Amino acid sequence: MLAFPKYESYKDSGVEWLGEIPSEWNTKKLKFCCKNNAFVLPETTHPDFQIRYVDIGSVTQGRIEKVECHTFKDAPSRARRLAREGDTIVSTVRTYLRAISYIEKEYADCVFSTGFSVLSPEGYFDKKFFSYLLQSELFIGEVVRYSKGVSFPAITSLELGNFPVPIPTIAEQKRIVEFLDRTTADIDRAISRKQRLIELLQEQKAILINQAVTKGLNPNVPMRDSGIEWLGEIPECWETITVKQIAPNGYKTFIDGDWIESPYITEYGIRLIQTGNIGTGEYREKGFRYVSESTFKALNCTEIFPDDVLICRLDGPVGRACLAPNLGVRMITSVDNAILKPSQDFDPRFIVYSMSSDSWLEWIKALCRVGGGFRFRISRSMLGELKIAAPPLQEQQKIADQLDSIFQENLALVNKLLDGIERLNEYRQIVISQVVTGKIKI
Repeated sequence: MLAFPKYESYKDSGVEWLGEIPSEWNTKKLKFCCKNNAFVLPETTHPDFQIRYVDIGSVTQGRIEKVECHTFKDAPSRARRLAREGDTIVSTVRTYLRAISYIEKEYADCVFSTGFSVLSPEGYFDKKFFSYLLQSELFIGEVVRYSKGVSFPAITSLELGNFPVPIPTIAEQKRIVEFLDRTTADIDRAISRKQRLIELLQEQKAILINQAVTKGLNPNVPMRDSGIEWLGEIPECWETITVKQIAPNGYKTFIDGDWIESPYITEYGIRLIQTGNIGTGEYREKGFRYVSESTFKALNCTEIFPDDVLICRLDGPVGRACLAPNLGVRMITSVDNAILKPSQDFDPRFIVYSMSSDSWLEWIKALCRVGGGFRFRISRSMLGELKIAAPPLQEQQKIADQLDSIFQENLALVNKLLDGIERLNEYRQIVISQVVTGKIKI
């Protein structure tokens, strides 16, 4: 509980989500104290008229991340809703339930996605207080409660207008706004500092990887020119080797994953590892797709095993790799992931670290062709001809062991910082909700 005093007396608001409110506060339905979607571009707007458009996915709580430029005729979803300075946009789609933001001057007269209600507060509200109120967890909870639908739950603007909201005096609202502006700014600065520390840790990680996989751990060994642009100089005793030479001779040791079309997808069976699961140097657990045993046999799929190297041939970035995880089930992977089963002369961890180097990823990006008109893509045959450094196996193991140790510590620090950011965001929400609903007095 926050260490703030309460108001002298309270009364029952008659509104379930509000509970008790200070005795001098009132309540009123939103539709009686603000305009909803009051300003729109007319259908007669010239088709080539340039608009600044904000998509619902470009708004996080209290912040607009991106503005797109479109002509009127090409505006997504026939978006026409305008926001003025001092308005508040509120998502009516549960998937984006925290897409709520106060409209500052720089975003005035933007056109907003039809997934928003644009609310223009009238005389009952200080405009900034109104926005803080709609960002409170208690109000967001009401939006969730009244959302309808299965695949795309949402509420209508009419339903939103029927929500009762608390109304302090204007003088009280202004005091609350001053306090929340100051407090949230302090919290945001603390979050920014933690985010910057995470960025520095990631930069340090990238530098260490690049140094280790191209120069080794001993800075005093003699060096030679590798003849490979992304590697530069390497230790004299190291070799260079093509990716395909890392795999031993044999069946399916360097091969693309399997082409699995939608009708073959099941809810259980043999796990399908997709491109989105391949992070830069790490496996990412997201999405669960499977194929049946009969599909595996019919399509002659390639089974992957823990510590096989999975290399993504699509952008995100192209050429990134990770070790196949141990999920406790049989696994295959999708066609845009190459499967590399290293010979006994290679530590698969060292291969993944090499393919996590910024220099490697930038080099591949410069070499690869654009596939599908939008995304960088590299063929497996081209990938197989690219070269990496090849220290002796014992040195590979020593490099991988040291990087593993350093990055376990790095990950622990990053997770601690992320936990701190989460706690600050939670505190921010608690403060806003408690203050704008009168549970505490500032």
